[in-house]
Amino acid sequence: MNEMDGPEPGNGGATVFVSYSREDRKRALPIIKRLEQAGFKVWWDGLLGGGERFSRTTEAALEGAKAVVVLWSKASVGSHWVHDEATRGRDRRCLVPVSLDGSEPPLGFRQFQVIDCSRSAGKPMEQIVRAVAALHDRPMESVPAARKGPAPSRRAFILGGAAVAIAGGGVAAWQLGMFGGGAGAPNSVAVLPFANMSGDPGQAYFSDGLAAEVRSELARNAGLQVAAQASSNKFRQREEDARSIARALRVSYLLDGNVRRSGNLVRVSAELIDGRTGFSKWTQTFERPMTDIFAVQSEIAQAVFAALSAQVTKPAGPGADGTDRRLGRTQSVAAYDLYLRGKDAFELSADEASDRSALSFFDQAIAADPAYGAAFAGRSRSLAVIANQYAQGKERLDLYGEAVEAAERSVALAPALADAHSALGFALFSGRLDVKAARAPYDRSNALGGGDADVLSRYALYCARTGRFDEARKAIGKAAGLDPLSPRTFRSVGAVEYAARQYAASIPPVERALSLNPKMSGAWAAIGASRLMMGETDKARSAFGRETSSLFGLPGIAIIARRSGDRAGAEAALARMIAEHGDNSLYQQAQVRAQWGEAAAALAALAKARAAGDSGLIFIRNDPLLDPLRQMPDFSHLLSDLGFD
Repeated sequence: MNEMDGPEPGNGGATVFVSYSREDRKRALPIIKRLEQAGFKVWWDGLLGGGERFSRTTEAALEGAKAVVVLWSKASVGSHWVHDEATRGRDRRCLVPVSLDGSEPPLGFRQFQVIDCSRSAGKPMEQIVRAVAALHDRPMESVPAARKGPAPSRRAFILGGAAVAIAGGGVAAWQLGMFGGGAGAPNSVAVLPFANMSGDPGQAYFSDGLAAEVRSELARNAGLQVAAQASSNKFRQREEDARSIARALRVSYLLDGNVRRSGNLVRVSAELIDGRTGFSKWTQTFERPMTDIFAVQSEIAQAVFAALSAQVTKPAGPGADGTDRRLGRTQSVAAYDLYLRGKDAFELSADEASDRSALSFFDQAIAADPAYGAAFAGRSRSLAVIANQYAQGKERLDLYGEAVEAAERSVALAPALADAHSALGFALFSGRLDVKAARAPYDRSNALGGGDADVLSRYALYCARTGRFDEARKAIGKAAGLDPLSPRTFRSVGAVEYAARQYAASIPPVERALSLNPKMSGAWAAIGASRLMMGETDKARSAFGRETSSLFGLPGIAIIARRSGDRAGAEAALARMIAEHGDNSLYQQAQVRAQWGEAAAALAALAKARAAGDSGLIFIRNDPLLDPLRQMPDFSHLLSDLGFD
């Protein structure tokens, strides 16, 4: 028997059976997830298809379980199914009774001590785990602790653009909505991270990846507003109720789900929830061979379209198999799995090892399917990150060259994939420093990717750095509406305003970004740069002093020290920056020298930065720290050489 069909006693089946009323499913899922995190194999009725409530598999699971966790509530007290399952757990002396809402168990079960989840005292979730562990003869010390959501990615700073010239943004009318709540549009939806119900934490990449693919498919519908991944993932732990999550994301609907993968079978349960009422609007379970996973993605998206048909016009899109090559897709399950692993490693962005692991997975996906357009886009982004963070000199230039080639291949294979054009624009602009060549792919990415916050943000930053501020504000405004809880989005808003030299407007969003991610690299330097331009020297000094990255903090410290008459302190800060970052700091060296009045040294540093392919040069057109050089012929020639108007 395949494990997907249900556990079988003595055959490695589940050892924890969770019984509850289906009305309590949302409150049951965090308990199920915590038990699986603790290492237990859990059986629950979400693994069943319609009409299977008390099938042979249910009975086998109940009889083989070492612990029967019964979730009592006002709804389940009146459920005959829950009564029957609780009776069997009681008779087998493996009952773990839990009250979800403070309700007393029915007669016949009140002699057992109940764990009350309606009270925070006593940490009921861990009490449940402790009781289950005891029935397995496992000491609590051996049980894995609860995991929190992933830390914000450091890479977001790189792909959003990294230099002292980044700042916050925000008092224009389109920005004000980012700082408050408000109801979502009738056609707005957020796809929450799908829960991994496979009993194997190593499968989380697959459930996360599947949710991301469904989100991307929904975002292609011009009639929908789809919340971006960064904001949606804030609610990975599901501690808030549906209405609270919908309010925070400013959407009208939530798509929730869970994934159980076993061998060649995958079961996906999806539920569309009305965020205004908290009630389910549509729910469906899909059980398919892995070879049909692409059809499942499309089926879920089409079902959501149908459920919102009053507000949504169905777009032209891929066929039922969801494998339109123009959108960068594949028909190979092996390639798809490797691609999801690559995306997972790329988002982890822990260190060079994880970045190179992502590149390896994308390369393996391409080997499995040489026509996989999305995998080539992933390869391009990985190469660009490795070049930016870990390489110098010829190695960096070669890596950027490979990034351009991979992105060009992605565009050729998947001309309708917004991310392919966005990857090409980024590789040309930040890697090859070819401003003019980058414009066409960036413009195309904006035309195709109006529902993708990351694509919109990259486009907005390109427009801002090339002086197209109206277009930049329009794009970043849309991105902000799709990604209202992402610190990266707030920082990008600020980058647009700083490039437009609206310094006062550039500070509040960066402060908001820091409230969401206090460790965000470059954020304090962004505030410092704005304060410096506003003449607020003391506040600028304080901000630069709080910056966690010496590459971005030390230039400001060196500039302010020199202005304050502390020549020794200024020289020490510059020397430290050069010692720590070498040629990766050439652009910052030019900023410092220009502000010190050393024009010849500043121009020499910029020339070396050009030869080295320093991506800091993408800021040169609007950087106020380089204003002392703007009337010089060599500076004008450099701007022209890079392709700036």
